[in-house]
Amino acid sequence: MKNGKKYFISVAGNIGSGKSSLTRMIAKEFGWVPYFESVQDNPYLSDFYDDMKRWSFQLQVYFLSHRFNTHKKIIESKKSVIQDRSIYEDVEIFARNLYLMGRMEKRDYNNYRALFNEMVSYLKPPDLVVYLKADVKTLLRQIQLRGRDFEQSIEKKYIIRLNRSYKNWISRYKLGRVLEIESDNIDFVKNKDHFKQIIASIKKNLN
Repeated sequence: MKNGKKYFISVAGNIGSGKSSLTRMIAKEFGWVPYFESVQDNPYLSDFYDDMKRWSFQLQVYFLSHRFNTHKKIIESKKSVIQDRSIYEDVEIFARNLYLMGRMEKRDYNNYRALFNEMVSYLKPPDLVVYLKADVKTLLRQIQLRGRDFEQSIEKKYIIRLNRSYKNWISRYKLGRVLEIESDNIDFVKNKDHFKQIIASIKKNLN
């Protein structure tokens, strides 16, 4: 890759796809600054999974605010950065899905989209989106394995709908390059060769 150039990558993918692990590993490989999704300190997440309709708007506004602040820091930084999930996924995947499932009121969804559109007009998109594509069976297995209490009540149909939304969003994404990784049959955490293949693909896309 070009010496001295600043790079900005976002790792996209459904719940349980391995985004955080890949973000951490890529950051270490390149010596980049990683930014992670706010999960453990999120004040709404546990309540949301217990009652999605009650807490959907509050949760999405929290994520939008957190992601916007992170994105601003990334743009202002002089260092290369990798981000665990982009701001675009908040509206295109999660909020949209909650609205279509009837778990977010139309007026809240319209208000949320208007706020999002205003925010992203000030933001530079990533140079590359690395999309971890995984089957629902894979996602559910990995969610169970990592054992977060608040995730154990996630419905299968919710994950299915999110996967459909991701497929639709990636097919329409025009803000920059996309590297799609089929992750069902690879283990980039334990298999060094699999990880090396991903790194080689990232270098190729950035160059």
